Amino acid sequence: MPTLINMEIDRSKTLAVTGHRTLNLDFSKKKLTEKFISYIEEGYETFLIGMAIGFDTVCFQTLEKLKKSYPHIKLIACVPCINQAEKFSMLQKLEYKRMLSVADEVVYVGKEYTNTCMQKRNMFMVDHASLVFAYIKRDFGGTANTVKYAQKQGVTVEKY
Repeated sequence: MPTLINMEIDRSKTLAVTGHRTLNLDFSKKKLTEKFISYIEEGYETFLIGMAIGFDTVCFQTLEKLKKSYPHIKLIACVPCINQAEKFSMLQKLEYKRMLSVADEVVYVGKEYTNTCMQKRNMFMVDHASLVFAYIKRDFGGTANTVKYAQKQGVTVEKY
């Protein structure tokens, strides 16, 4: 299984994204693009993305487009388990496979689905980043737990 160990990674220039599967009506791809341009211009080069439906997918797609103007950035797909996409729709599975194929690196944090694999993936991303960019609209669930973990670890969290 691929891991980050095989890559040169500078944590100080690494950003992890976390967010909900459902995006509110106030969500703006333009604002997201502007945020990522700002992060890239601040020196962030490596982006850790959990590959879930929703915020993760939109972040990957946005960064993939930005890579045309900023070819030095790296997109790391952090996959919680091999069968992550099992319950995705057919269209979601096709896009998921496409994104994995264009990622600079794919990291499988675990092999099989367990009730903790998503949490382990999120902790892995926080543990390898200096900044967590979060789309968070409620104080419970996986995104909230990831933000709390990052804060406990002293990792900066910026909210969308």
